[in-house]
Amino acid sequence: MTESPASGADLNDVLLAVEKAAPVDAVKAVTRTIGSNLDALWVSFLVADMSGRALVRLVHTTTGRVSGARRQDQDVALVLPFNGGPQEQALRTQQVLVERDGDQFVVLAPVTQRGEAIGLLEIALPSAPTETTVQQVSRAAHTLAFVVIANRRHTDLFEWGQRTTPFTLAAEIQRRLLPEAFTCEADSFTLSAWLEPAASIGGDTFDYSLARDLLHLSITDAVGHGVDSAITATLCVSGLRNARRRGATLLDQAQAANQAVLDNTPAGSLFATGLLGRLTLSSGVLDVVNAGHPTPLLVRDGRVEHVALSVNRPLGVLRHKPYRASSLQLLPGDRLVLVTDGMLERGAAAIDLPARLQDLTRLHPREVVRVLGDLVLDVAGPALPDDACLLVLDWYGGHGDTRSTTAGADPHRASASDR
Repeated sequence: MTESPASGADLNDVLLAVEKAAPVDAVKAVTRTIGSNLDALWVSFLVADMSGRALVRLVHTTTGRVSGARRQDQDVALVLPFNGGPQEQALRTQQVLVERDGDQFVVLAPVTQRGEAIGLLEIALPSAPTETTVQQVSRAAHTLAFVVIANRRHTDLFEWGQRTTPFTLAAEIQRRLLPEAFTCEADSFTLSAWLEPAASIGGDTFDYSLARDLLHLSITDAVGHGVDSAITATLCVSGLRNARRRGATLLDQAQAANQAVLDNTPAGSLFATGLLGRLTLSSGVLDVVNAGHPTPLLVRDGRVEHVALSVNRPLGVLRHKPYRASSLQLLPGDRLVLVTDGMLERGAAAIDLPARLQDLTRLHPREVVRVLGDLVLDVAGPALPDDACLLVLDWYGGHGDTRSTTAGADPHRASASDR
């Protein structure tokens, strides 16, 4: 058997095939090579649905219809909701699974990069795979993650496939404000965030950026609904990013966002609340500016408590009054949870969030935000009156070059199977 397409001798061939293909055919170029090298019966890539609750099989076809699928030109998207089966378990546990299906053996490999679950690679083989073959499929899936990340910048195909419901204009604006990856694993921390949009879009956002020795993070909630709130959120997030990218301090970032909203909206009519943080990775010290926002929750040693912070005015209120920061010392094993009021008010007020967080301590942050998002929809949905947004940060300590990873994920941090 030839080497895995993710191993040295064949990697250049795979990358060349990807470059020769159109962006919409980049995945096919990789899966074709994988299938040929492993003598596969068939190979399939399923992209993670934008809701986080399904996988989507993208198929290019020139004839006929596929029952229950959406179609755009010659591309078909078939949604496969999570049902606790092997596809969901492979993503949940970040492990390669082998399932027997009649006379064939189907290998399910997570397509993941830095903890972001991009999708799933399925390969059907005529005989039971050896451990070496399983490792080759795992490496191939990791290669595929980079191919998808690189090529989705050039085409709408992947995002079209991921969208199971149409977006309004306000939702489109809001979506562009979010980071490309909702999950990030590093040696000293894991971060995952989520947004459940309201029916009329409430202007919630989250953001993060990892520097060499710092992690910047934020969660914001613009007042109002619809396009006005989306525009306010745009001004706020853009002000924060612009200041951050100019090397501004945390307090200066807050002031820049405040001024951006004040300078570009009718006086006093629009504003946003927010929590802005800067984590020093070598020490675990988190500096936080609370701009009129709900306080974060800290899960430590099995207990959940609200974190007391100095409260400042919202962003977009009073031009010259300075902001103040608070500091929080994170300890290894801590979990910090940032939320917007859509997780706390109206129908969502029925959720005992501290108790739920205690029940979820063994889950990866990627699973925590999904479970809590499902819970909000159950009690306040299906059409939410306000956006519900949350960001979960697990702190481990040990900043440096200590990350343990297998094919794009740390297996020791993944959630256990619930089968």
